Amino acid sequence: MDKQRSLGDRGEDLAAVLLKKQGYKIMERNYRTPLGEIDLIARHGKVLVFIEVKTRASARFGAGQEAVHYGKQARYRKLAEYYLKQNRLGEIAVRFDVVGILWQDGKPQVEVIEGAF
Repeated sequence: MDKQRSLGDRGEDLAAVLLKKQGYKIMERNYRTPLGEIDLIARHGKVLVFIEVKTRASARFGAGQEAVHYGKQARYRKLAEYYLKQNRLGEIAVRFDVVGILWQDGKPQVEVIEGAF
């Protein structure tokens, strides 16, 4: 497995565990659509949450969550619309969270940003 993918997988695993501890119910992992992939989909109370996980091994290029720029946000909104239509969820409260993980020297630093965009 390629090193970058392995880091991303570890980050998603860690994010899922931490979010569960915060009361999220993980419903989907790596949900694939013709438009792309959603890292995590969860329920947090009555809200359906679409979660982008960004894991980095170094802060050299900024924090992972900084990589979720406007273009990526717009794409994630389209992915969410696709999911809602495919699952016939209609009118439901949704939120977009970002989990940024900096994994240096075997120690992850995690930041969860609820309602990031």
